[in-house]
Amino acid sequence: MSTILTILISTILVNNYIFAKFLGICPFLGVSSKTETAKGMGVAVTFVVVIASAVTWLLQRFVLDAFGLEYLQTIVFILVIASLVQFVEMFIKKSSPSLYSAMGVFLPLITTNCMVLGVTVLNIQSEFNLFEAIINGLGASIGFTLALLLLSALRERMEIMPIPKPLQGVPIALISAGLMAIAFMGFQGLV
Repeated sequence: MSTILTILISTILVNNYIFAKFLGICPFLGVSSKTETAKGMGVAVTFVVVIASAVTWLLQRFVLDAFGLEYLQTIVFILVIASLVQFVEMFIKKSSPSLYSAMGVFLPLITTNCMVLGVTVLNIQSEFNLFEAIINGLGASIGFTLALLLLSALRERMEIMPIPKPLQGVPIALISAGLMAIAFMGFQGLV
């Protein structure tokens, strides 16, 4: 139980994939302008990462390792992630057309979101068992969603603030993200 709690706290706060590992920056900056799209992206990424963590772990252990095909890891993992994203895209298109249109090009970007691939590869490199891999994926997703929601709330507030013209948009978002990364460094003593 303590290992599971350690993995969760570590991936959510201490080793946040956005602020500590710098994985998933593209959707982090691209979808964080509105809280509604940030929530949707967080849910979609959570679903994809958790399922991808389980599926890729099983494929690694029972197919790639069993048949000596470890060198195909990256290709297999990318195919699994792409398939899951297509499933999520179809589901969101049917269940919430407004969210689907609001997310636009960013939903297919989950396929190339390096955080998703990074989590699955690091699950194998860390030699997690299946349950730990799923918990790591869940924690990484929660940390990603937390970072996304924090930045989106900040960016919405900055729309009404008098920000100098050269800093408006992405520059102030990058500065804010950097300051948030420094703040998240304060959690390093937890684990």
